[in-house]
Amino acid sequence: MTAVQNDRNPSPRQPAGPAVTPATALLDGAGNVIGWSEAAEALLGYRADEILDRPADRVLTPGGEVPRPENGDWSGVVEVRHRAGHTLRLEVRMGAMGGAAGRAYWLMTVFDPDEGALPGVNRSLLDGLLSHSPIGMAVMDTDLRYTWVNEALVRTSGAADRLGRTLSAVFPSQQAAAGEAAMRRVLETGTPRIDYEYRGPILSDPTGEHMYSASFFRLEDEHDKPTGLCYLVIDITERWRRHRRELMLSRARACGKELDPVRAAQELAEICVPDFADLVSIDLADAVLQGSEIPCASAQGSVSLRHAGHQADGGVCASSLRGRGDAVEYGPQSPAVRCLEDGKGVLGAPAHAAPAARTTESAPGRPPTGEEDAFHPPIMVPLCASALSLGLATFLRARDKEPFTPEDLAFAEEFAVHGSSALIAAHRFAQERRISLSLQRSLLPGRLGADEAAEIAWRYFPASQEAGVGGDWVDAIPLSGARIALVVGDVVGHGVNAAAAMGRLRAAVHTLAAMDLPPDELLAHLDDFVTRICAEQPSGTRCGEEGSSLMGTLGASCMYAVYDPVDRTCAMARAGHPAPVITRPDGTTFVPDLPVGPLLGVGSVPFEAVEMTCPDGSLLAFFTDGLVEDRSRDMDEGVAQLRSLLGDADAPLEQLCDDAVAALVSRPLRDDAALLLARTASFPSSAVATWEIPVDPAYVSEARALADRQLEEWDLGDLQFTTELIVSELVTNAIRYGAAPIRLRLIHHRVLTCEVFDGSSTSPRLRHARTMDEGGRGLFLVAQASQRWGYRYTGSGKSIWVEQALPPPWP
Repeated sequence: MTAVQNDRNPSPRQPAGPAVTPATALLDGAGNVIGWSEAAEALLGYRADEILDRPADRVLTPGGEVPRPENGDWSGVVEVRHRAGHTLRLEVRMGAMGGAAGRAYWLMTVFDPDEGALPGVNRSLLDGLLSHSPIGMAVMDTDLRYTWVNEALVRTSGAADRLGRTLSAVFPSQQAAAGEAAMRRVLETGTPRIDYEYRGPILSDPTGEHMYSASFFRLEDEHDKPTGLCYLVIDITERWRRHRRELMLSRARACGKELDPVRAAQELAEICVPDFADLVSIDLADAVLQGSEIPCASAQGSVSLRHAGHQADGGVCASSLRGRGDAVEYGPQSPAVRCLEDGKGVLGAPAHAAPAARTTESAPGRPPTGEEDAFHPPIMVPLCASALSLGLATFLRARDKEPFTPEDLAFAEEFAVHGSSALIAAHRFAQERRISLSLQRSLLPGRLGADEAAEIAWRYFPASQEAGVGGDWVDAIPLSGARIALVVGDVVGHGVNAAAAMGRLRAAVHTLAAMDLPPDELLAHLDDFVTRICAEQPSGTRCGEEGSSLMGTLGASCMYAVYDPVDRTCAMARAGHPAPVITRPDGTTFVPDLPVGPLLGVGSVPFEAVEMTCPDGSLLAFFTDGLVEDRSRDMDEGVAQLRSLLGDADAPLEQLCDDAVAALVSRPLRDDAALLLARTASFPSSAVATWEIPVDPAYVSEARALADRQLEEWDLGDLQFTTELIVSELVTNAIRYGAAPIRLRLIHHRVLTCEVFDGSSTSPRLRHARTMDEGGRGLFLVAQASQRWGYRYTGSGKSIWVEQALPPPWP
C-alpha cells in the first residue's frame, strides 16, 4: 500500500455533529480481513463474502501493503482499488487493538476526503480558520444579532460583549446603521457583498483612524433557507492611506486649472484637509501673486509672504485664520527662511514658525495665546519650482490625532513638488496676463473724450484670468471736415499675441483713416493688409495658429463708421462684426440692415457700406460679441437686452455705459467685452458757409471776397490773408483741372476748415517747383500756410480740404 501522507501519533480527534458514517474493517495480525461494515461495502463495492478471510493487501491495495504499525496509530492518504476496477484516493486510519492470548488486531477506518467525512479534519479546519484566523470573522442570526465572534475581530475593533446584540447596538453610529442595511440586503437577496469599506477605531490605536473592508455572505440550511449571515473583516488602513495619498498627489497635479495663483493655493489647502491635516495654510510670494519676477530666498534676511489659501477641518481655529492677502514676515534664520533656502521640509518647527492662525493681538505668524497647545508640531515645506521659491505650505494636526511622522514629512514634500507645478503654471499665466494687459493698455486709446461731432463714452473689460486677455478695441478718430470715425474691432484668441495683433490692426486703421477712405474701401484695404502680413509668416507657420506672431489677425472682425455732423449722415460697413444698435431721439431703437462682410483675411467678397441719416441726439452703440453673448444667453438675446437698456436717448452716456455693463457683463468673462456709445451732434448753420462756384476763372476773386466777408462775420480777421491764398489756389485748381459742380465750404469749429469740392476724381499732387518754374508752387504754399491738408473722394468726385488753427483769443 502506497502512503501519500503520514502523520504519526496524531492528537485525538472526535467527530462533531452529524457526519457521514465511516467505512470500517477489522484485520487480524496477518492482515486478513475478518470484519467488514456496510459502509465499507458502500464505499468500496465489495460484499462481505467477497473479502472476508482474504488479505487486505491483495484486495484493496494490489502491489502495495496496508501499513500495520507496531505501536500507536497511523493515518494517511492511500490509493485503494474499488471493486469496479478504478482507484480511489482515500484517507485511511489504522488503530491497534488488543486481542486474546496477546494476539494483535487492527481497526481500519476509511474516509473519502472530498465528502468531508473526516470529523477530526473538519474540527481542525474550524479551529484554525475561525478561532485562530488573523481575519476578523463573525456569525449573525437572521435578526443580525451576533452568535459567534472570533478573537481577531475582538482584537481589532474591541467590544467583546457582542453576543446577542446587533452591530448598531455595539457601535451606535451612522456607519453601523449603513453596515446593517448592507447586511440586510445580503440576507434578503442572497447576493454576497464583497469589499464593503468603512472607517472605524482600533483598540491599539484609539487616536488613529483605520479603514476596514468587510465581506458578507448568507448562511443557508439544506433547504436553501437563510439561517444567518457570516462576515469577514480585514484592516486595509495602509492600502487605504497609500490610495488616499496617491489621490491627493493626483489632485495636486490637476489643480490650478483656472490659472489663478490664489485659487490654486486654496485648492491645494482643500486637498489635504481632513485626509492629511486638520489645518493647512499656503503663503505665497508677492511676485507669484502679481506675475512678476520671483526673487530667491536668503537665509541672511527676512522673507515676506502673503497668505493665499487655508483650510480647516470642522472649524479648527476658524476664528483666527488670517485673511487672504495678509502679509506674513519671517525673521532671519527662522525655520521658514531656512526651509525656503534649503528647499527641504521641516518637521516639528516651533509653533511661532507656523503661521496657521492669529488675531489682531498676536504677532504676525504666531497662533493666538492658548492655541499653541491645540496642535502637534507642524510640518513646513517649501513650494519651489526650477530653483525659485514660490512660498510655504504649513500643515497642522490637532492634539487628539496622531502626530506627524517622517513618512508624513516625505509625503508633504512630494505633495509640495506637485503643487508647485500648478503654482508655477498659474504664475506664468499671471505673468503673461500682466504683460498682455500692459501691452494692451499701451495700445488702446488713452482716452476718448467729447468731440464736436459726437459725445463719446466707452467701456472695455478684458477676459477673466482663466481665459486670458483678448484683443478687442474701440476708437474714435477725428477726420477732416469735422467728421469723426467710430471703430470697434475684435481679434481672435487671447494673450500677448492677441494684444499685439490688436495693436497692429488699430495702427493700420488709423493710417487708412488718415487717407479719408470710405468705410467699405477702408475695410478692403485692411483686409489686404491682413492677407499680406499673413503671407509673410515664416515657412511652416500659419497666420492665426497657436505660436504665430500674428495670432488673432486672421479672422479678426471690425466695424467702421463715419459720422458727418454737417450733413447729419453716418456711413458704416462691417467685416464679420455685429451690427450696431441705434437709438432715435424719440427713444425707439433698431438694428440697421447692414450687410455683413467676411472676416478680415478670410474671404474675397467685397464689403458694402450703408449711409443713413442721423438726426441730432441719435445714439449709436457699437460693441463686441463678448458684451452681449455668454454661456447663459445667445447674441440675439444679448442685443435685445442692450436695446432695452438704451431706450432713454437723453440719459447721460456714462450712466448708460454703467447700466449696460452691470446688466450684461458677468464674471468670469470668457471673452473681452467692449462698448462704444456716441451721441450725435450737428453744427449750427451759422458755423457753416457754402457757395456754388461757376466754372469760370474770373470768379476766383469773388470766391476770395466771399471768404473774407465770412471771416469778418466770424471775427477771424487774422486768418484773412492765408485764407485768401488757400481759397484762391484751391478754387483755381478746381476750375482748371477739375469738373463741375464746384463748391466752396468754410466750417468754423475747433479749426477753420476750407473745402473745395469738384466732380473730378483726379487727385492733387504736391510739387516742388524749380527756381525758374512759373507754376507748381500753389499746393506747396497751401501746405505752408495751413496746419494740415488733404483730399478725399466723394460719391460725385473729390474734396480738397485745408485746416488752419484758430488764433488765440486776445485779451
